[in-house]
Amino acid sequence: MRRAHFLQASAGAMAVAALPQLGTRALASDTIDYTLTAGPVAFSPVSGIDFAGVGFNGAIPGPVLRARFGQRVRVAFHNRSKIATTVHWHGMIIPNDMDGVAGITQPAVPPGGDFLYEFAPNPPGTRWYHDHAGQMGSVLGMFGMFIVEDPHDEPADAEFALVFHDVPDMRSVMAALHGTSDAPMVDPMGSPEMMGMRMGDKMGDEAAYIAHCVNGASYPSTKKLAVKVGDRVRLRILNANPSQTRYIRLAGHRLRVTHSDGNPLAQPLEIDALRIGVAERYDAWFEVTKPGAWLLQGLSSDPLVFEQAVVVHTPGMENAPPLGSAQSLEGVDYFTYEKAGGIGTAVDTSGVNLRKELHLGGGAYGSSRWTINGAAWPHTAKILVHRGDRVLVHFTNKTDMDHPMHLHGHTFRVVEINGKPLARPLAKDVSLVPANGGTLTWIFDATSPAGRWLLHCHNEIHMMDGMMTEVDYV
Repeated sequence: MRRAHFLQASAGAMAVAALPQLGTRALASDTIDYTLTAGPVAFSPVSGIDFAGVGFNGAIPGPVLRARFGQRVRVAFHNRSKIATTVHWHGMIIPNDMDGVAGITQPAVPPGGDFLYEFAPNPPGTRWYHDHAGQMGSVLGMFGMFIVEDPHDEPADAEFALVFHDVPDMRSVMAALHGTSDAPMVDPMGSPEMMGMRMGDKMGDEAAYIAHCVNGASYPSTKKLAVKVGDRVRLRILNANPSQTRYIRLAGHRLRVTHSDGNPLAQPLEIDALRIGVAERYDAWFEVTKPGAWLLQGLSSDPLVFEQAVVVHTPGMENAPPLGSAQSLEGVDYFTYEKAGGIGTAVDTSGVNLRKELHLGGGAYGSSRWTINGAAWPHTAKILVHRGDRVLVHFTNKTDMDHPMHLHGHTFRVVEINGKPLARPLAKDVSLVPANGGTLTWIFDATSPAGRWLLHCHNEIHMMDGMMTEVDYV
């Protein structure tokens, strides 16, 4: 067994470069060894912003970890921060005691403590890792991308890992936890979020962000992406924002989406822009057909949205004024579950032997309570399953905002949204449940390792205020 090392990111920003394939030594290894060290990070993505963050290996985000499907990974985790932490391996089906949830699958790693994570990453695809100890470690910067190479993937001429993230106003975050934040919605005009607003809506749970980043930097300091005419380019994109959906567009290009949360779509979808809920990932491809420079950018009504952009350019065009996009979704063909899955005639419920209705509620202004079936964690009713069960979970969202619901340790299939069956169910680990009475249905098979697996909203405010339960094997 040989030892493979990763390139540690600098303290300022994770380098944006074409992702290399695993080297010969790493490919020949049965096990790859990584080290992740949590510690304070003085994060300054733009002049005048000095954020006291916590990150991995001295950077926000942490390094891109990579393994080929079938390899084992050992991660020596050292907590040199001032908060108790863990590392959750998001989207992976691994032994329950490796899932990295403090108080559920392991004790939190205290300041100065260490923990060894060891598992075979599964399934392949674009995964990620982040803190899951309930002390806002991921809000402060403890997250990074994890790529599990799929031997069946089509080859790319260039490949980039792009983590979209934001610097929180911590006073706003604390107010949001109490339902008293005065931060406005900043979704782009024409978005479902803006169109779903009703007269008199008073949010209270919106967090404000003081800088917007891609891979640890803000535009124009983001590292440019060099491509060549004729290239077929793969983008692996993660929304690591704690509370906001992101819209992302590459000017002058259509994107061909092939994977959702790392899982292949039954049929690729061409769109103008991505809609990415908190914790979702999308693999999107484009072809470079002519010389030029273009902005890959977030779309938002936030005046600082220009910061969340990177330049994509061909040789000799790196200093050319890049083509950008309007900060609106009016007339824009953006990704939706309905477009990706197509509308079918009926949900296939064959084999389903357990059904659960989950009503998402709470969130009144001035309240610190977000609920599932009227209860807040830890008083929510658990979903008890036996091995081999096929489980249907039907969500009804009674609140005025979408909820990115995440199930640990499983890949579920989105089979219905707002009463519309999907002809091609979407394999995912996070899905947005639409607001204002919207519905969404999952089906998953209880075939994962035994244990306690969290099911929760990935909006950090809502999760910490109680929108969480468990799927427990009995």
